[in-house]
Amino acid sequence: MTHPPPGLCAPAEPCCIVPGRAFGIYSGGFSAVLASAHAGLCRGARVQREAYIRAQYCAPALIIALALTGCTVGPNYNREPAPTPTTFKELKGWKLADPSDNRDRGAWWRVYKDHALDTLVSQVEISNQTVAASAAAYEQAQAVIREAQAALFPTATAAYGVTRTRTGPLVGSSNSRLASATGPTYTTTYTAPISGSWDVDVWGAVRRQIESNTAAAQASAADLDNAKLSEQAMLATAYFGLRAADSLEDLLRRTVVQYQKTYDIVNNQFKAGYSVTAGDVATALANLETTQAQLASVAVQRAQYEHSIAMLIGRPPAELTIAPHLLPGGIPKIPVVVPSSLLERRPDIAAAERTMQQQNALIGVEEAAYFPAISLSSMLQFVGPIPLPFSAARAVGSIGATGTQTLFNGGLTSAQVDAARATYWESIANYRQTVLTAFQQVEDELAAIHYYTQALSKQQSAVKHEQTAVNVYLNQFQAGTVAFTTVVTAEITLLADEESELTYRQDLFLASVSLIEALGGGWDTALVPDQFELQKGFSLVPKLESATPLATELMPKIQTPSNPSSAPQPTQ
Repeated sequence: MTHPPPGLCAPAEPCCIVPGRAFGIYSGGFSAVLASAHAGLCRGARVQREAYIRAQYCAPALIIALALTGCTVGPNYNREPAPTPTTFKELKGWKLADPSDNRDRGAWWRVYKDHALDTLVSQVEISNQTVAASAAAYEQAQAVIREAQAALFPTATAAYGVTRTRTGPLVGSSNSRLASATGPTYTTTYTAPISGSWDVDVWGAVRRQIESNTAAAQASAADLDNAKLSEQAMLATAYFGLRAADSLEDLLRRTVVQYQKTYDIVNNQFKAGYSVTAGDVATALANLETTQAQLASVAVQRAQYEHSIAMLIGRPPAELTIAPHLLPGGIPKIPVVVPSSLLERRPDIAAAERTMQQQNALIGVEEAAYFPAISLSSMLQFVGPIPLPFSAARAVGSIGATGTQTLFNGGLTSAQVDAARATYWESIANYRQTVLTAFQQVEDELAAIHYYTQALSKQQSAVKHEQTAVNVYLNQFQAGTVAFTTVVTAEITLLADEESELTYRQDLFLASVSLIEALGGGWDTALVPDQFELQKGFSLVPKLESATPLATELMPKIQTPSNPSSAPQPTQ
């Protein structure tokens, strides 16, 4: 039976150590030592000393062999199955992803071909504080692995002490006259003890803990990537909301110009004595002022989107100004992966799967409490009247081993094992729920894009026809063949239709961002560090020496176009 070196996780094997053999009583090596000692008694003092020396050299080797050949209790990890469909229900007319679609893995926002968006989203990984917190959590998870690895090694301590003792003249003396004449006695004793202890991982509790901590670190790495993807998607959502506000502002400005013309026509006809009432003039003016008020309220929405973007890139809102730009007319084509590969493309699913192994390994940690705890200890102390009493003649040494078995604890161990198993079952349910949620999100966004595209096409046609109706009614009103209320109704309907068309376009862009996020944004499980990579980072010195988080040190200046007050307003 082979085993990995200390610090590396390996699949557990059925426990195979007989209690007597676990302590080396029946092992071949220990029997040889006993035979050598017995030979020394028969052949003389020289042979006896040689056998004793051999035993001293063989004992550490046997202890190390015992530690490395111990069992690892607890169940081995196997990924639990999750409900996976063969195809997406809402996959109608979509292109399936091919290997060439992953050439820009991670930079998913480039499909929109928007330079300002590229500049902003690229800052999320550097200066977003939510991502920085997740990065710190990942560093902490790696440090916890090293904490568990430290338990595989013995602990050594050293000390140095000085004791000054005064002994009175009458202590231990029956002749008080002679004692009083000699006076007190002063002695100084120097001690330098060196001690060591080792809790031998015979049953694999420490190795299971390392396995659990490693899986937790992998989950933390996936959580870090998920935080990046989530914050990037939030920024893209806010960005397209800002562009929709720019387009709405442009629409309302054009509508104000049109309503101003209508008001001038109605007012001039009223002053000229045509069949136009004061109520018609008031209605035209009310429509104009209502649209102007709506235009002012759009500025509030835009400012809030801009402030949200500044927060997502780790900047105060005062440091970011984004120039206006209209929302594009359509979304890019987004390749869709097959459902089975979605499990390998989403970091939240990877984190949930790694959490299953984390909890599975903790079952073995708790089951190890059923078996005796084996510990070794040793001490070497130098004592003498000189400051450096380091010599064999002044040394006192001892070595010992202890086995501790819990005989009764009121069912505490079994309760802890049951709790660990229940926690593992909980992680299975959470993993499957995460998978189901992922499929739901993909299906939701596929359906949203499919039906929003249809709705946008119909709405654009409605806008075109309503614009024709407004032009016709306005000409007829100027000719005196229709009432002004007909023109007002048509203009209000046209503005509502144009706003609905813009809303459908905005919803399409938001659905496309959500679809990319639901598909993992080009992420892959290959980006999660493997167990060997995480466990080889064992170190005896701290690795994090900086007092300032890296994300704060590297916050760059934003290279975003400014929005001066003299900038021309966008037009369609």
